[in-house]
Amino acid sequence: MPTAPTAPLRSDTQPESAPLDFLQDSRAWIQVDEGAITHNAQVLRQRIGPHVKLMAVVKANGYGHGDGTTAKAARAGGADAFAVASLAEAIGLRRQGLEEPILVLGHLHQVDEAHACLRWRLLPTISTLDQARLFHTVARHSGVCLPVHVNLDTGMARLGVPWQEGAALIQAILRLDGLQVAGIYSHLAAADAVDPGLTQQQQQRFDQVLTAIANRQPARLCRHLANSAAAMADSGLHYDMVRVGLALYGHAPAEHLEGILPLRPAMAVRARVTILKNVPTGTGISYDHRYHTKRPSRLAVVAIGYADGVPRLLSNRMGVLHRGHWLPQVGSITMDQLMIDTTDHPQLHTGSVVTVLGHDGTSSISPRQWSQACGTIPWDILCGFSSRLPRLNAAHSAQHGGQMTIN
Repeated sequence: MPTAPTAPLRSDTQPESAPLDFLQDSRAWIQVDEGAITHNAQVLRQRIGPHVKLMAVVKANGYGHGDGTTAKAARAGGADAFAVASLAEAIGLRRQGLEEPILVLGHLHQVDEAHACLRWRLLPTISTLDQARLFHTVARHSGVCLPVHVNLDTGMARLGVPWQEGAALIQAILRLDGLQVAGIYSHLAAADAVDPGLTQQQQQRFDQVLTAIANRQPARLCRHLANSAAAMADSGLHYDMVRVGLALYGHAPAEHLEGILPLRPAMAVRARVTILKNVPTGTGISYDHRYHTKRPSRLAVVAIGYADGVPRLLSNRMGVLHRGHWLPQVGSITMDQLMIDTTDHPQLHTGSVVTVLGHDGTSSISPRQWSQACGTIPWDILCGFSSRLPRLNAAHSAQHGGQMTIN
């Protein structure tokens, strides 16, 4: 990932100091604080203790942060393994030099996918006997024994073998000498809920399967159930490994879990002001004129829009930050731009950098604020930023107190 230096821009039309001097034409970008990801991994490692493994979930391009960058930063903080959704994501990590175990959470069921798992030393998830037999056949023909993880459906009704059939599937796999059951896991449906009832039910089902195979349990079996919420809140759910996603990126999965761990958000979204204009009272703004100015106003056009990942649902319901000052967004958010009211903030100029999401001085805008306004979840917000936005290393310097200068 390129490093965003703190040296000032050299341009009469640009601010005296801005985060990027090698992307003077960049309209908007994502700053990724790799140090925050490493810190969060260390905090989670301390939470689970030395005898529990830490699996960093880096699917969906590392929740929008960049998968290779995230994985390497998490590894520096103590991550033992990685999880992704697809074969392509897993191979991408290998090509970026990651050598740790990589679990593919998605359902693989093609012969070429089995060959790829062997070639790239990946851990496939097994949910059916037919799938197990296919992987067994490919492994046998290759003369190797392929480690696999079995997924138990204990309450998601998504991937995984129904938990009632889990013991039978595991015992059948144990008879296939081309496969090694290296892990058993399940996914919690509501670990971030205040009411623990569903999580307790899922854990009971998980434990029932483990008890049923106790007499034939494979050696060095890795049992994992906890996601970020469970890893943070309940050590009784940790087993041999936890799989952490959202917490790794600095966000608690639910409001009642905030403050349990000193997590640091790793993402900030910045964009440039391209045009300033003065308009009279009653001016209609953007498509459909969903906002009219209530006074003579100074407006700024910011070069980021819904094609970049700013939800159009946030129109007239969000703002941006500049030097810690909140500036309201007005009118419909468009594909490539949005408008803000800067009437009361004359410090804003053409070329100024504003914070769309993340920290700006002592102020911040969080993914949870956006998700609550849109009726969705923070995961959706973080994963929604498009590839059009370059991901850049924030390169925080001590002289700026961990924050890059925004002018």
